[in-house]
Amino acid sequence: MMAGESTARNAMKFHHFVVLTIFFSLSANGQSSTQEAPQPQLNGLKLNAVNRVEVRTKLSQEIVDSLFSFSELGFQEFETQRYRSELLQANGFTVEKGISGIPSAWWATWGTGKPIIALGTDVDGIPKSSQMPGVVARQPMIKGAPGHGEGHNSGMAVNIIAALAVKDIMVQEGLPGTIVIWPGIAEELVATKAWYVRDGRFKNVDAVIFSHVADTLAVSWGEARGTGLVSVEYTFSGKAAHGAVDPWKGRSALDAVELMNIAWNFRREHLNPLQRSHYVIVDGGDQPNVVPSSATVWYFIREITAQGIHENFNTLQRIAEGAAMMTDTTVQRKIIGTAYPRHFNKPIALAMGENIKAIGMPQWSKDDHAFAKTFQTFMDTKEVKGLETEPEGVRKPPEKPVSGGSDDIGDVSYNVPTVTLRYPSNIKGRTGHHWSSAIAMATPIAHKGAIAGAKVMAATAIDLLATDELLKDAWTYFRQAQTKDKQYEPFITKDDPPATEKNRKIMDEFKERLETLYYDPAKYETYLLQLGIEYPSTNTP
Repeated sequence: MMAGESTARNAMKFHHFVVLTIFFSLSANGQSSTQEAPQPQLNGLKLNAVNRVEVRTKLSQEIVDSLFSFSELGFQEFETQRYRSELLQANGFTVEKGISGIPSAWWATWGTGKPIIALGTDVDGIPKSSQMPGVVARQPMIKGAPGHGEGHNSGMAVNIIAALAVKDIMVQEGLPGTIVIWPGIAEELVATKAWYVRDGRFKNVDAVIFSHVADTLAVSWGEARGTGLVSVEYTFSGKAAHGAVDPWKGRSALDAVELMNIAWNFRREHLNPLQRSHYVIVDGGDQPNVVPSSATVWYFIREITAQGIHENFNTLQRIAEGAAMMTDTTVQRKIIGTAYPRHFNKPIALAMGENIKAIGMPQWSKDDHAFAKTFQTFMDTKEVKGLETEPEGVRKPPEKPVSGGSDDIGDVSYNVPTVTLRYPSNIKGRTGHHWSSAIAMATPIAHKGAIAGAKVMAATAIDLLATDELLKDAWTYFRQAQTKDKQYEPFITKDDPPATEKNRKIMDEFKERLETLYYDPAKYETYLLQLGIEYPSTNTP
């Protein structure tokens, strides 16, 4: 840190001591409530930032709805890239496109000097999850097309709106520092963040605040629930022959794939019960009467520890080589993606937790609750209670390891202090990676949830920018508690390229039809209005 920057920040810290303090609400007679814990309130710089988020509500809604309408899959987020780049450049950010050899990726920066705070979120959709928003029934916008069956269309609204609010404060108060906005390209393939890390994108970053769609406001610290993974394709090469006339002249690559799958399925009995692994046959040959000369199988190998992932990956590699030997074929592998087990920063999470308490959940309308209850009834959930009204707050590490999903934010978390903010743009009762998760994602629920998330993110960024102590504590935890006895060992090498060819054929198939449905904010207040959908829809089939 330059001497001038340190002096400026210390002066700001002294001058705005009250600004950075979270203090408590009082009862009507001016005395603290004895009935329940006092409600934290924001003041000063953080309140100013939150207000600047609020005035950008319309812009946030336009971002959420626009990205929903693009419906882009991983590595093909080019319309998303164009839209966000133009928006950020218009607001003074410098945008670098195509980072780490990924054409649809970008890295946007504003400001100078330290600290460098990087705001990240995922942006890609889910195959075959096209769904009319606001309709509580299966109704694809385009049959077979991709959609936002995860809700990633909302995260960049959280980040951009928060960043613009914080930028205002930095200019107003003369705070030094740099804001970075970056995308988790192809997160559903966990296929880029390890490459960003490998290429040094986070080398000088001081803290990362990540956002992810949820149905509540929450943040966690320590080892997270879920797994890390390696995503890898094995392609076997054999020899074609006529399946009836002279099959003995052939060498079946499909036989190798099937033998590999059989061997791995037998191996499952002897693996840690918390592991998760799954595969699809990407290429099984051309037609039955031709011995397949080429066949490809795609595996996800998940485990709760990095060591376990490495061990299972090595076992899978030996099985692939054995299958090749048994069938007189050859085999090549290609890593599609990786995700390190996640570990989130405690000091930043606790600071964010205070901001979550102060900001609270959105003020849902009767229509919002009615829509949510209709959705939950349709999904046959155990509890039909509408939207959450109280934030979850800070999640402690699980007492015992819990298996589950993965996110390549884990690679980032082992290189720089990182937290993930979960914000309430979706409804409890949805199925993950499914069209049902898209139903709410261009409705007032998604819009209000993104604003709540942006407020928390902006307030936490102010915490990091305006005082030195939080960053010092964050790095102390990172070095002494998180990484003291654990060294980051990436699952990719310097020679593994990103799998940028993925999803290209799918998007080429649907691109022209999707373009006819892009949201036009100049003509329509919301995407629901453009589609002619009445909200709230309370009718189900």
